[in-house]
Amino acid sequence: MKALIIGASGGIGSAIADQLEHDRVDVTRLSRSADGFDAGNPGSVDRALERLSGPFDLIFVAIGILAPLWGSPEKTLSAIKAEDMARVMSVNAIGPALIMRHAARLMPKDSRAVIATLSARVGSIGDNQIGGWYSYRASKAALNQIVHGAAIELARTHKDSICVALHPGTVETKFTEDYAGRHKTVPATEAAQNLIKVMKKLTPAQTGGFYDYSGQEVPW
Repeated sequence: MKALIIGASGGIGSAIADQLEHDRVDVTRLSRSADGFDAGNPGSVDRALERLSGPFDLIFVAIGILAPLWGSPEKTLSAIKAEDMARVMSVNAIGPALIMRHAARLMPKDSRAVIATLSARVGSIGDNQIGGWYSYRASKAALNQIVHGAAIELARTHKDSICVALHPGTVETKFTEDYAGRHKTVPATEAAQNLIKVMKKLTPAQTGGFYDYSGQEVPW
């Protein structure tokens, strides 16, 4: 089995890659810190992925930001800033879309293959009961739509492909340490094990879906 982990220097991405390697999977890692991979830069994405030949049985996209380095998630409408929102959308939605442009070439056509992207339950419109976090919520909702559309397209040429969005729960990483609050958190290693179990059980009939760390479907 061969896997490509994009965002492999982050908490969840690195834990996924480590666990897969422990399971004797051939893992290729891409990250900003190690490879200069910039998901918000089309040229950077194309250069990195065009060098790879695959095919990969698993492509796991573990990129995302809660807010720009200079900002924080908005709690009110009045806190929205165009520049901040554009940056969050660029990384969380446009970045994965740029990656998915290469998915068909990097995945096998005649066998089961998974491309999974980290989303978040707060991107669910149906589950939103408290508002706030406008840029992050909107970017994950946009990502979910991109994943759903990509799944439809990929299924036309890769009938055994599985393209999904995954919610990992609240994970103990630098990404969440300032915002977890009273939410129950899990170590990245545990989150990785949970997500790998979910991905192993997914079937092509579930492509285009949005699932949490226990395999339960999350409402759009």
